[in-house]
Amino acid sequence: MKPSLAKGTRDFSAEEVIKRRYITTILQKNFELFGFQPLETPSFENLATLTGKYGEEGDRLIFKILNSGEFLEKIPSEELSLKNHKNLTPKISEKALRYDLTVPFARFVAMNHGQMVFPYKRYQIQPVWRADRPQKGRFREFYQCDADVVGSTSLWQEVELIQLYLKSFSELKVPVKIHINNRKILSGLAEYAEITDKLIDFTVALDKLDKIGKDGVVKEMLEKGIRQNAIDMVDFLFEEKQTNEKTLNILKQKFETSATGKSGVEELEFVLKNCAEIGIENQLVFDITLARGLDYYTGAIFEVKADGVGIGSIGGGGRYDNLTEVFGVKNIPGIGISFGLDRIYLVMEELGVFPENAVQNVRYLFANYGDAEAVEAMKLIAELRQNGTSAELYPENSKLKKQFTYAEKKNISEIVFLGAEEIENGSVTVKNINTGEQQTLAKDDFLKI
Repeated sequence: MKPSLAKGTRDFSAEEVIKRRYITTILQKNFELFGFQPLETPSFENLATLTGKYGEEGDRLIFKILNSGEFLEKIPSEELSLKNHKNLTPKISEKALRYDLTVPFARFVAMNHGQMVFPYKRYQIQPVWRADRPQKGRFREFYQCDADVVGSTSLWQEVELIQLYLKSFSELKVPVKIHINNRKILSGLAEYAEITDKLIDFTVALDKLDKIGKDGVVKEMLEKGIRQNAIDMVDFLFEEKQTNEKTLNILKQKFETSATGKSGVEELEFVLKNCAEIGIENQLVFDITLARGLDYYTGAIFEVKADGVGIGSIGGGGRYDNLTEVFGVKNIPGIGISFGLDRIYLVMEELGVFPENAVQNVRYLFANYGDAEAVEAMKLIAELRQNGTSAELYPENSKLKKQFTYAEKKNISEIVFLGAEEIENGSVTVKNINTGEQQTLAKDDFLKI
């Protein structure tokens, strides 16, 4: 059988791994600089832990894991013949690969809240899986890099997470805009249009505006049973972008009878005002159509987009004050953001902003002249490594041309000759493959270099 990769997955070469590590190292440093502590959770959870947390669309994208053994034996043949996957799935699958890092984190908080000091700040860098249709920048297995705070309703957390985003992307040299909205505003609009019972359908469709346009959004809303007159009432959402002040004034007029809507506007104004106070308002975009499709958001929502690169969002998040309630633990508010590692990588490649020294190649290759010389070479290599310098011995006593070819293909710039003459004289000969320059040095001088 010809080997192949599962759709939506990738192998990573050494260069790719090192570049990805460059990104995560910067993120990890900033997470800890902002007071977040690391956490890791299992790659799979109980299916019941994950289902019902991401909406109907999200639930369909959860990778289920079949139970071990003869899992079909206990299911009556007539039930199997009906092929009703919704009824069958819970009986043949009790586990699933995690869809994101937020719900497993909420499960962790629910299980351990009695031992936590609130507000509790954690970061997590691990892979997640979604049974999505693979396309550019969208994979079935990908890494998320999350930072969350639970146990605080303070809107200063929103301001701090915006700062965390901006500092991290600044260090990665990726120019971004952070799009911001508030789910309470969307709830207020649903109240205003008298479609509260269709809130989820309304927000999921609205969230696709930049992908499918006004006509596509209206079509989806009608298909979900949202009345045309209700859509007409929120038609101003589809107009050309207006100033923040004008949009907020329109909302205040429409939310005269909606306490939820008013609260959303007030929260958003607080965040915008204080971001302006600390001089970062120019990188914020109030986007009233931003909805974020996940059901668990209850307040501020964020989406990060790279300037000048058409790849979709490279980060997102929001406030989810009720998430732990589904696990039987109430009154633990939370807010979190996520960095999309894979998309950030693609953006940095497209912009050409990875530093040249992001990929560190082996510095020295020691030529192999035979076992006696190899022993002396290994002693010297050990000293180099002890001092933090990378070096390796070519494993076979092959022709020098073959050893040179190996060094060139691995981008090793310098080859070291330690033959019988050098060993006798206590010296080494070093040749720079790129320039052709060659010099013989005393062993101690070489180690000092």
